[in-house]
Amino acid sequence: YAAWASADPGLQFHTTVNDWHTCPASGQIHASNPCSEYMFLDDTACNLASANLLSFYNVETKSFDIAAFEHLCRLWTVVLEISVLMAQFPSKQIAELSYEFRTLGLGFANIGGLLMTMGLSYDSKEGRALCGALSAIMTGTAYATSAEMASKLGAFPGYKKNAAHMLRVIRNHRRAAHGETRVYEALSVNPVPLDHASCPIPEAVDHAKAAWDRALELGELHGYRNAQVTVVAPTGTIGLVMDCDTTGIEPDFALVKFKKLAGGGYFKIINRVVPRALKTLG
Repeated sequence: YAAWASADPGLQFHTTVNDWHTCPASGQIHASNPCSEYMFLDDTACNLASANLLSFYNVETKSFDIAAFEHLCRLWTVVLEISVLMAQFPSKQIAELSYEFRTLGLGFANIGGLLMTMGLSYDSKEGRALCGALSAIMTGTAYATSAEMASKLGAFPGYKKNAAHMLRVIRNHRRAAHGETRVYEALSVNPVPLDHASCPIPEAVDHAKAAWDRALELGELHGYRNAQVTVVAPTGTIGLVMDCDTTGIEPDFALVKFKKLAGGGYFKIINRVVPRALKTLG
């Protein structure tokens, strides 16, 4: 009830979280950070970066620029990899482990605004399938890019003893992207696979499958430069800077919102997507 009423605290299922853990040979995942987007080994950290999904949607042609989205995912995986070397950490241990695993936090924002603009219900098969396809494209492309970097720079230092586990996780992600309902490896609970039939952008499904095919193929050849590449980013404040009408993966909190400012006073935020949504719906 508390999770529903105030979005805090949430529940973390220890078995599921660790079934998808890429580095179990180095220890279990015990907890997440407060916003719950980053779940990895104790005393590690990652930098975040988010893409405004609505910026890839053309309202006039009602099309989503998948090629541009993939380009962004590749580019920002490289940027975040560079940021590992440039980051400052609060303790020596966090710095050492962050260099050892090189975890990244690429994510997206404004899924709610995109769905509203497209005239799709947030709680619908179409909405969930589109969100799943875009998430699969982002993560698959980022892992493939990470494997490309590993071919030039070497895999992350902690990869060798975790290689078998990480490739198993990648294979399970690939199966989910391909819509498979069984033959998953070492999972307590099978995932909900990508719903190909319900996705309102069919080519997004093809790109999602291709991204994970490439992520696995390159990873088997070179390993990965990063133990983790994407997160479900909260995008609270940066979402405002990027002119997003909704935050990360959530629906809109309200059509008119008031944000309390640290220096005092309030900031009034109005969802500007509503006219587009109503026009789409006729």
